[in-house]
Amino acid sequence: MQFDTIIQGGTVVDGTGKRPPFAADIGIVQDEITAIGELDDAQASRTIDARGKAVSPGFIDVHIHSEIALLGGRDQMGSVRQGVTTQLSAPDGFGWAPLPPKLIKELWHYTQFAYGDAELSFDWECAEDYLSIFTGRIPANLYPQVPHCAVRLEAMGWAPRTATDAELARMEETTREWLEAGAGCLCLGLDYQPSANADLRELATLSKLADSYGAIYAAHIRYQQVGRKKAWEETIELAKQSGIPVHISHERVDEESAELLDRVDREDIDLTFESYLYPAGMTHLAMMLPLRFQDGNVEERMEILKRPETREASLPHLQKSLGERGDQIVGYTASGRYIGMTLAEAAESENKPWVEFAYDLTVEENGVETLIFPWQTPREKFQSTLDQTAVHPRMMIASDGVYNIPHPHPRGYGCFVQYLGRYVRERKLVSLEEAVYKMSGFPAERFGISDRGRIAKGLAADVVVFDPETVSDRSTWKNPTEPPVGVEWVLVNGVQVVEEGSLTGALPGRVLRHEF
Repeated sequence: MQFDTIIQGGTVVDGTGKRPPFAADIGIVQDEITAIGELDDAQASRTIDARGKAVSPGFIDVHIHSEIALLGGRDQMGSVRQGVTTQLSAPDGFGWAPLPPKLIKELWHYTQFAYGDAELSFDWECAEDYLSIFTGRIPANLYPQVPHCAVRLEAMGWAPRTATDAELARMEETTREWLEAGAGCLCLGLDYQPSANADLRELATLSKLADSYGAIYAAHIRYQQVGRKKAWEETIELAKQSGIPVHISHERVDEESAELLDRVDREDIDLTFESYLYPAGMTHLAMMLPLRFQDGNVEERMEILKRPETREASLPHLQKSLGERGDQIVGYTASGRYIGMTLAEAAESENKPWVEFAYDLTVEENGVETLIFPWQTPREKFQSTLDQTAVHPRMMIASDGVYNIPHPHPRGYGCFVQYLGRYVRERKLVSLEEAVYKMSGFPAERFGISDRGRIAKGLAADVVVFDPETVSDRSTWKNPTEPPVGVEWVLVNGVQVVEEGSLTGALPGRVLRHEF
């Protein structure tokens, strides 16, 4: 037998979550796994010595703000070095096609807090135009989702109201275009503009269309607008009305959500969620303002926020949203000011009360600012919540990583390896096979990525070789871009992107397509 690559002597963790790890060699021809077993007598152009190492499917990140970073820059390999070989586009419904150039630029400005500075062409007249920019330029695979923000913006601009029948019909046309281009999910950010103005009728209509293509629904739900419980209830109602499987972004298991998950079990709702297992999130300050002051494009919103009466009305709301500590860390500002400082520290440097400083910051930075937001709950509850989340059967791992900004959240460089190091090896809360399933086979099954997520003959050769005794994150709140340790080989479509812990510079990633 002749192979291009043999991964020899490793312990295979196959991604199913059902089979215990087993010893086997893996033979790869071009971009496909073609043999699993004892291959001592086989020949290969390359042999990877995996003795003492785990061999798993490439990890799949279903919620990650990475697609622009994959094209180049400091963070191009930030997630790949963890073993993430497939990343989904359009998290929170963020996406910029198909739109006319003016609206693309407006939406880019609005979403820039999650993507940093980038020089882009902004000439994507259709979904395929946008997807074509990734061909031959990315180290990991990109799997498209329907970007609801762009879908709604194309149909009705930034209008803060429910859609007319004609506008909803136009949204269906654009959604269908994305589904025909291979999108496997209708993705939304219901605390972000313009998606925040979509009503249940709009969500159900588009979900029924997505479901007809075998796609699912995933959303950052309406936490800021209606509160967490009601936002979950809306998602459950949507699943009932449309019949679509639903997925909730960046959640955790605590007393409130545990009750909701019990209801999901009782009513047999087809619902999953993902988590990154850090006690802090990351977003922009604008989302913390009253919804009525978030309407319109950035220029229109800034004009509203500059009014003294808007500031006066917003400060109590902002105080409630941010809590009492002022411990949010500035990760990005358009001007480059205050990076790495807490709001309280930055406010002190300007001799201002910190809540007033926070409001003024978003105005002064023209809406381009990003902060790390620690949970505003008692610290003694952190670990209990994270532990409950780590083991929940409906949970998969996803980073919500933000890249190409000066001081990102450490989850972007550490989320997946932290799970393997802290929750599998150190705390022994999760078995190795279950953890790998939650990072590979589970997301592949849920999002319809049929040829990835498992080590099996005939599937794509996206493979990770890691040391289960040393694999760990090194990214911290102060140094968030430190690469992990223990991930020694990463193959994407059979090509080595990480070799003995070092980057090869290869760009073998592809745009994957959902088959319906």
